[in-house]
Amino acid sequence: MRLTIRHATTYSYDPPAERCALRVRLFPPSFDGQRVHAWTVSVNGQPLQALLTTATADREAIWTCHGAGDEIAVVAEGEIETQDTAGVVRGLREAVRPAVFLRTTPLTETDKKIDALAAGVSGATPLDRLHSLFNAVADAIEYKPGSTVSHTTAAQALKAGQGVCQDHAHVFLAAARSLRVPARYVVGYLLALEEKPTETHAWAEAFVPDIGWVGFDPANRLCPTDRYVRLGCGLDAADAAPIRGNVLGGSKERLSASVDIGQMQVQSQNQGGQENNTQGQTQQ
Repeated sequence: MRLTIRHATTYSYDPPAERCALRVRLFPPSFDGQRVHAWTVSVNGQPLQALLTTATADREAIWTCHGAGDEIAVVAEGEIETQDTAGVVRGLREAVRPAVFLRTTPLTETDKKIDALAAGVSGATPLDRLHSLFNAVADAIEYKPGSTVSHTTAAQALKAGQGVCQDHAHVFLAAARSLRVPARYVVGYLLALEEKPTETHAWAEAFVPDIGWVGFDPANRLCPTDRYVRLGCGLDAADAAPIRGNVLGGSKERLSASVDIGQMQVQSQNQGGQENNTQGQTQQ
């Protein structure tokens, strides 16, 4: 599947910011099942190049500005080809041991309820048990936009019984790690079958012996398909955030973001005997 993506994020400041520094991870990697054909990232219209690649194969750039002004606009856009690999991640040039992702974080600490959820999963193989786990998470947490905030923990979301994709992923991570299964938070894009009021999408990956990293999306009860585009990963949502930064000047910040995803459909035959490309858009 060929996808076109435009991800725009705008930060507005009142009064204008005096100084700003951003860490930007908006560079999707190429690996088995995902190939980047074209991709650009810009800040206030200026092209931004990745300076380094992390141990998890995430490419990262730094943007700084003195007298940043009243608005900072970050735009990432391009064309990506995807294939359905049943959620299996191969060909990613990473250099980190899976055991690193057994570490807990404040957002993914377990409690008795999470431990009980993990203990209740069943299956003949590790992969079967992880499928059981992501269905158990989906059963326990109703998808309800606006019901949680960015600092809601896995334990709080499970207790409330509602949340968004970030919460589904956090609970899955906490439960998997309690079972001594390495698991990590993944952020990216999803060409949804119907419109959803979210800017990006989040899911989890767990390490399965003899297979490797496999993606699990409890929010949609799916392993990632060719409708998913992987940006990067981390221990939790804060660690994997595509944009993080600091602003000096005591300004109040307002954030707006949008993601437009289009599928390019190729018609192999037409009256002229040439291929036609048509593009439609779905906003997640």
